[in-house]
Amino acid sequence: MKRLVKVCGMTQGDNIREVEALGIDLMGFIFYEKSPRCVRQKPDYLPVHAQRVGVFVNASYEEMVEKAASFGLTHIQLHGNESPALCRKLKEVGFKVIKAFLIAEDCDLESTESYQGVCDYFLFDTKTPAFGGSGQSFDWDILSHYTGATPFLLSGGIGLESVEALKRFSHPALAGYDLNSKFEVAPGIKEIEKVLSFFSSLQLEEKNQKKRRRLHFLR
Repeated sequence: MKRLVKVCGMTQGDNIREVEALGIDLMGFIFYEKSPRCVRQKPDYLPVHAQRVGVFVNASYEEMVEKAASFGLTHIQLHGNESPALCRKLKEVGFKVIKAFLIAEDCDLESTESYQGVCDYFLFDTKTPAFGGSGQSFDWDILSHYTGATPFLLSGGIGLESVEALKRFSHPALAGYDLNSKFEVAPGIKEIEKVLSFFSSLQLEEKNQKKRRRLHFLR
């Protein structure tokens, strides 16, 4: 299965256009005032092919719906202490819902249980005093204890230096990768060559996996 690539924390129209042209699947816009990547005004270009994800932290339902209408959001990503009931309500009005969980040890996965069935994806990020965005990785081996049915995006300090480790990482529920600070020249502005290198490496690996499966079948 093709892994999704989400690039988050976008703020400027020209940069959005260039990143989208690489063929990414999802693009994230952060509406959390304390983030250095907070979108405080609508960019002069929004993605047409990549799906639009709004990232919120403990925002009200009304605020999220208002931003979704203004930005044409397809997905709502919840990065705070939002309830399963709120996730369900957002799904019922037509949004795809991504619920983020901050991970540092095995027990942090327990909170996912009450969100099964009311989210389209989970996002596993590094636990920090803030709500993510640390640029730090966590121990991915912890995710071997995740046995839920909801697919997840892997986040937290992923950069070009992570490619080889990502190729070795395997999980039946892994849906894709969330990229942010390690690909920036400044907060909210992505370095196109870095994103392209990451994206190309993943595509090459997927092609190699298909070749290996075909060879195995022929044998």
